[in-house]
Amino acid sequence: MRVYLLIMLFFSGISFAQNTITGSVTDSNKQSIPGANVVVLGGSGGVSTDFDGTFKLTTSAKLPFSIKVSAVGFEAQTINVSSVNQRINVVLKDEETKLDEIVVSASRTPERVIESPVTIERMGIQEIKNTTAPSFYDGLENLKEVHFNTSSISFKSINTRGFATVANTRFMQLVDGMDNSSPALNFVLGNLIGVSDIDVASVELLPGASSALYGANAFNGIMFMNSKSPFTNEGISVYYKYGKTSQDIAGTNDYNDFGIRAAKAFTKHFAMKANFTYMTATEWIAGDKRSMTTGGDSHAVNQNYDGLNIYGDEVTTFIPNVGQVSRTGYREQDLTDNKVKSMKADFSAHIKPWANDTEFILQYKIGTGSTIYQGANRYALKDFLMQQGKFEVKGKNFFGRVYFTSEDAGDSYDMRFAAWNVNRAAKSDTEWFTNYATAYQYAGAVMGTNANQSAAIARNFADYNVLPAAISFIPAPTGSPRFEPGSAKFNSALSTVVSNPDLTQGAKFIDHSKLYHSDVNYNFRDIIKWAEVQVGGSWREYIMNSEGTIFTDYDGPISYREYGAYAQLQKKFLDDRLKFTGSLRYDKSQNFDGNVSPRVSFVYSAGASKRHNFRLSYQTGFRNPTTQDQYIGLDLGPFALIGSAAENLDRFQETVNVSTAGQTIAGQPATIGMSGQNAYRNAYTVASVQAFGASGNVADLQVANIGLVKPEQVQAFEAGYRTVVQNDLSIDINGYYNIYNDFMNTARVISPYYGTVGTPLSYQALAFGDRRVYQVYTNTTAEISSLGFGVGLSKKVYKDFELGVNYNYAQFNFKQQDDPDFVAGFNTPKHRIKASLGNAKVIKNLGFNVNVRWNTEYLWESSFGDGIIPENTVLDAQINYAIPKLKSVIKVGATNLFGSDYLQVIGAGMIGQQWFASWTINP
Repeated sequence: MRVYLLIMLFFSGISFAQNTITGSVTDSNKQSIPGANVVVLGGSGGVSTDFDGTFKLTTSAKLPFSIKVSAVGFEAQTINVSSVNQRINVVLKDEETKLDEIVVSASRTPERVIESPVTIERMGIQEIKNTTAPSFYDGLENLKEVHFNTSSISFKSINTRGFATVANTRFMQLVDGMDNSSPALNFVLGNLIGVSDIDVASVELLPGASSALYGANAFNGIMFMNSKSPFTNEGISVYYKYGKTSQDIAGTNDYNDFGIRAAKAFTKHFAMKANFTYMTATEWIAGDKRSMTTGGDSHAVNQNYDGLNIYGDEVTTFIPNVGQVSRTGYREQDLTDNKVKSMKADFSAHIKPWANDTEFILQYKIGTGSTIYQGANRYALKDFLMQQGKFEVKGKNFFGRVYFTSEDAGDSYDMRFAAWNVNRAAKSDTEWFTNYATAYQYAGAVMGTNANQSAAIARNFADYNVLPAAISFIPAPTGSPRFEPGSAKFNSALSTVVSNPDLTQGAKFIDHSKLYHSDVNYNFRDIIKWAEVQVGGSWREYIMNSEGTIFTDYDGPISYREYGAYAQLQKKFLDDRLKFTGSLRYDKSQNFDGNVSPRVSFVYSAGASKRHNFRLSYQTGFRNPTTQDQYIGLDLGPFALIGSAAENLDRFQETVNVSTAGQTIAGQPATIGMSGQNAYRNAYTVASVQAFGASGNVADLQVANIGLVKPEQVQAFEAGYRTVVQNDLSIDINGYYNIYNDFMNTARVISPYYGTVGTPLSYQALAFGDRRVYQVYTNTTAEISSLGFGVGLSKKVYKDFELGVNYNYAQFNFKQQDDPDFVAGFNTPKHRIKASLGNAKVIKNLGFNVNVRWNTEYLWESSFGDGIIPENTVLDAQINYAIPKLKSVIKVGATNLFGSDYLQVIGAGMIGQQWFASWTINP
């Protein structure tokens, strides 16, 4: 109380007489309108109506004064208030708002969607309430241009305009102005530290390049999630969702989601807000058994079987007179508990010290949980923690903010390494393969078995130390039998391995990385009258701290900085029918040359009412190499990942064992030290080494000319048309063409342990097996382009029944012969159709919504696995019923209704069905 009085005394200075008025807001059918905004004109107070449409407004404004009453989908009204005893009963008229909502993100200034210079998608409060998905974030998949990549039931990546990955570093996500990307991984972890369903006010999404205003990494799109203000949205809101998930592998399991929001404007100067959510579910279990090697999809028919979601069988070797053989692996579902949880909370204090719009915001966000992430391997993120803190000052024409993001990997681990080292805890690789080779050859020689029979006997001996009586004379192994999943020995070994960060024995990874960011913007519209001019800039510092488990930060954290500045001019011509927007931004990263990003756009509003809007734009985007692209130094066993920052090539060091032949014939020592320089300066292409291995002809070898990675760039051309016909039918058409330069890429190379490439000594090293495989980060010199177009239609087909349909086409162009080693990873269907049908008020208090999505099959390419994503159709639906007396909404919904399990990412779990029922109080 003492602190509160000090705050009031400091910011108010004097006390004000308070006037309180009450009233209600209804529509033309006398239905209550909850959530309508009631604001005192002049900026001295405001509230939102309760669930039954009533309000109570306390203000220091002197009588008489005016209030403005507004709500989404209705015409605003201004009411004069002359007495505190006056009961204000407002009836709002329906208003068709298609494409008239106000957005800010397209130009960093308020404008109607229909006048936006670029394609923009928006989800407002009404769309959020009507979503057919379990959460508003899941419901984003129904927006035009959006394509999801689901790695986990709680980890979904948004993709627009192609080149999709689970780790989508080409897409940005901002929550209340803060970048949600992981400091170490540089991509968004879904809604882990995002916004609660009952606190989100709006979502704006810009597909395509946006670097001219938002800088590096706003390359293929950017999304803005904005939360509700405690000054205009007070009270306590609560929701609880219970449901079931169903998947062929995982079965049927519980789904729980709880959230609470509390907000209070203590005075017109001071308000606070807090949110808390908690969700638990069972994972979409990944169980793809297809082999990544040729020969069949099980060890029964393929000695070198490598199942996609079976780990441990990547450990393989060539045994003379036997062939290529892999160890027996463990299923992914054996290596994790398959439980998903997510907890997030945020707290903010808001201060408006003066009568104008200036607001100070102090905010803290925290998110933790367990989920699965797919990169080069599959990672179990256990008790992963992210935190953000922000201080912001904003006003009518400016904002300035500083914030930090920090993360802690918690008990996270790599499931491949977990399987490898659980196997090794039972028996070393050397002993296992020796056991296999011995039993295989004796089985054939003594028992006369065929290849498959010999392989079965050999695997049984190597795994379980069991032999047929005919060859029981083979000496017993010293290693233990294989640890069976669920056994005490398996559980003990797994627990030990996942808590050890030494990847030669363990699987845990450590991450305490951080980033610090600041940005400012000022709009000169009140000073410069002939045009709207704004300027701004940003600064960021990354601090990588993995203690050598991810990055080459063995001797302490690694940091680097980047900054940028921009200016934009916007002006209208020809009786305000033609709007020109031009912007220019300069960005500089510590490790790379500066980059200039221009954008030019024109919007022409035709017709008597200016409702036919044509737009044309040219803009550029760029993406800086990620922290991993630059500083990773990770030994994955069969190969190592080496970032290509110049200093990183020397930071990465390892010692390798030279073969007996290399020591005796080539005269090399028993061990040799290698560094990142070998990967980038002394290596052959993988394809040429394979050809050399088959032919023995040194002429087949090709030196890998790998350049250090640099920023990639895109030039984006876009045209579009928006209109509303007869205030009912909305039409949105857009087309784009993108040209990519220096497209970032990874490549595998093979470096000889000794000898310079192109010399006889290096040929010897390759022939003796003294070679190391590296994955390096570079840019392709090939020309890459992509194009696409979309059409969106929406119309009320009968009374308030709204029908929406949209179609998107996407393709990319690339000549493989220009860069044979380049993997495009477009990972986007060529054709997509989405449709919706809904009515928020079928009858009194009852509404519904249905969404359907369809896409053609498409090729998925990634470092984890390649394959075809099949064509699929998904149907989601929900019905909701409002209970005004309880200030509640009951919703029942289902996703993938009547559908089979379907796939979005090769290597991830197939997505099943989900049913849910929710109860929201004071939504």
